[in-house]
Amino acid sequence: MREQPEWTSGHAPGAVHVPLTKLVAGATVPAGAQGRPLVVICRSGHRSRQAAKLLTKRGAHAVDVEGGMNAWAAAGHPVVDERGNSGRIA
Repeated sequence: MREQPEWTSGHAPGAVHVPLTKLVAGATVPAGAQGRPLVVICRSGHRSRQAAKLLTKRGAHAVDVEGGMNAWAAAGHPVVDERGNSGRIA
């Protein structure tokens, strides 16, 4: 649910990028993620909470990562940049 510059700087490995602004505008998740449980994350948890609610209303099984990427990184989980190298939370 993070915007492009945030995503480029750092995200969870293997994650699929769909910004909240695009979901609100009616975008769907990419085909490879459709029909699967979705774990939704942003920087702090606010936007991902909104996105999880929106996706759930559309029939998806979506859960929010409380605390977002900040909590993810603080827990010691990996963060990668757009090239797969060590990333940072922007």
